[in-house]
Amino acid sequence: MGRDLVVPDWPPLTSEEAGAVLARYGRPGSPAAVRWRSPRPMSAAALVGCGGGQVFVKRHHTLVRTAAQLSAEHALTDHLRAAGVAVPAVLRLPDGGSTVASGDYVYEVHALAGGIDLYRDVLSWEPFTSAQHARAAGAALARFHLASATFGLPERPPAVLTNSCAVSTAPDPLGELARLAAQRPGLASYLDKRAWRDDFTRYHLPAIGRLAPLLPGLGRLWGHGDWHPSNLTWTSASPDAGVAAVIDLGLSNRTFAAHDLAVAIERSAVSWLDLAENGRAHPDLPAVDALLDGYEGVRRLTGAELAALPLLLPVVHIEYALSEVEYFASVVRSPGNADLAYHGYLVGHARWFGTPDGQALLSHLQRRADRQPAVP
Repeated sequence: MGRDLVVPDWPPLTSEEAGAVLARYGRPGSPAAVRWRSPRPMSAAALVGCGGGQVFVKRHHTLVRTAAQLSAEHALTDHLRAAGVAVPAVLRLPDGGSTVASGDYVYEVHALAGGIDLYRDVLSWEPFTSAQHARAAGAALARFHLASATFGLPERPPAVLTNSCAVSTAPDPLGELARLAAQRPGLASYLDKRAWRDDFTRYHLPAIGRLAPLLPGLGRLWGHGDWHPSNLTWTSASPDAGVAAVIDLGLSNRTFAAHDLAVAIERSAVSWLDLAENGRAHPDLPAVDALLDGYEGVRRLTGAELAALPLLLPVVHIEYALSEVEYFASVVRSPGNADLAYHGYLVGHARWFGTPDGQALLSHLQRRADRQPAVP
């Protein structure tokens, strides 16, 4: 939520806890030992040494993730691996399952990702450290989409800390948001105290309306949902390193390629943390071009996809921002962070695209679309 480290929302994973989980996976062996804990505050995750190697153990509260929700992520993982995408394998239980339940928690375990976790200690929203990293990330995202296009599971329904395009693609977005709130009491209790209809009408509906005519030509496929530098591992520590593996499919869902590409630009090409500190956020236009060049070197964008990118960017965060509001308001009960998710993220990011900096990014994408020959 900012540049300062904060106390995690959940207790840290312990070696004893990880050992008990790994024993359920048929890995009793030598005692498990936590080697590194993720500083990300919304979950508890760690690299755990066990039997001479390491695995990645992640614990979720069932208010955030259920076994059924994780099973969709794990099915996508298996599909991508079969298609040649480097995603860490999901460990399986002796009965074939992929999660362990214990009290209010559910656990998943992954094999160690290949490559170097170069951005492990970099804050969320921070940019690529080189244009070549952005180019390599774009190419990797295109390969991800080529592989995920044949994954057939339906869209996951809205939930806490999930991504989707349910509101931004609805025929009646305002009505869809009202229906979503009616189904999510924790979200409704927060929105009922805010002028959310006015905010949504002012900051989100205009872009959604301009996007709507393009939606029939955009198709659907499963996207990663959170494509940024720290969700990739790298072949080396050099500025010209390539992508070694893709990690963290926690926000994956059935959206469409341009949506996922807009997420990647939003996550890595705008200095959002500066916006909270000094009121300005600068777009990294060379990184945007490098990301798109890398992507189109593998998968060419259609005319509809090119035209959709500048329309998607102001609204691509809507569904995840709403899920963050719900998480902070009703799961961890942090009113200050719920307000930050609403005013700073849901509304603030959309409002930024009306500033000169935001308009510069959208105009840049529009000019790129105008001068690029479209493919069918």
